[in-house]
Amino acid sequence: MYPFLFEIGSFRLPTFGLMVALGFLAALWVLQRELPRRGFDEELGSSIITAGMIGGLVGAKLYFVLFEMPGATWGETFAALFSGSGLTWYGGFVVAAIAIYAMLQKRGVPFLPVADACGMALAIGYAIGRIGCQLAGDGDYGVPTDLPWAMAYPDGVVPTLELVHPAPVYETLLGLAIFAVLWRLRQRFTTPGTLFCLYLVLAGSARFGVEIIRLNPHVLWGLSAAQLISMAMIAGGIALAYRLRARAA
Repeated sequence: MYPFLFEIGSFRLPTFGLMVALGFLAALWVLQRELPRRGFDEELGSSIITAGMIGGLVGAKLYFVLFEMPGATWGETFAALFSGSGLTWYGGFVVAAIAIYAMLQKRGVPFLPVADACGMALAIGYAIGRIGCQLAGDGDYGVPTDLPWAMAYPDGVVPTLELVHPAPVYETLLGLAIFAVLWRLRQRFTTPGTLFCLYLVLAGSARFGVEIIRLNPHVLWGLSAAQLISMAMIAGGIALAYRLRARAA
């Protein structure tokens, strides 16, 4: 594992932070190529990434302290808010989506066609970001297994000597597959918003499946919080797709 890419004196460059940054850059690359095809200025991509970064960081931290630190003291909560750890994807996703929607509304830009491009950007950005989780060994790995590709994380941020499912690798591969599907279908889905609906269904299904072998605690009906949110994503994507289809008919 490589929690830090390199160290110079007291300065250490975390591999997780680097991969998250590369994920945002990849997402920007996708937006700057897809938005002009849809009739928007490619510079809109920079505004989307900025809103997504700020909203994502705030949401990821809030989700972590609200739902993953029950009973924490004010001091522990304050320390967690300003630490480099404790970033949860779904918290970041929800608040980033709200921030991007508000920004687009303020500019008078229609949300749904932009959301279609954002779905592809999210897929590739998530896939690259999970490489950072794998390199850092930050505890996102799965339960013990004897499969041939099982891995131990002895030098990770959250170390384990057991052979476990390399869940971040699974999520990177799934994210890349989702991006490939969306990219291939981007010109076939002509109704604005339907490609984003497909993203919600695919991303929600992928995360639900990975959670089966993850270490996250169950909170309801034998499901983790991430699985419950994944189900909401899938249901929301299907419901919105039917609504858009009915409106277009």
